[in-house]
Amino acid sequence: MNIIHLAAVPGEEPTAADLAAIEAEMPLIEAEQDLLEVEIAALTTGPALSELARHRIRNAERRVAQVARRLATVAPKTGDVA
Repeated sequence: MNIIHLAAVPGEEPTAADLAAIEAEMPLIEAEQDLLEVEIAALTTGPALSELARHRIRNAERRVAQVARRLATVAPKTGDVA
């Protein structure tokens, strides 16, 4: 059951460039998702965080930083202002 009722807006589909940008950022999205999963697992273990859990969090954070750094050097954004 879908609780969010949004109708598709005609002409608002992602362009090929939008899809290419998402595809290029997919490694970062996946690394951030992995970090989130590790953080959630650590939060649900209770107050006694094990050294292994800390190690997993550090590894996931390091992976996010590595992927973000690689994306920033491979394809720097030019003229992109939010």
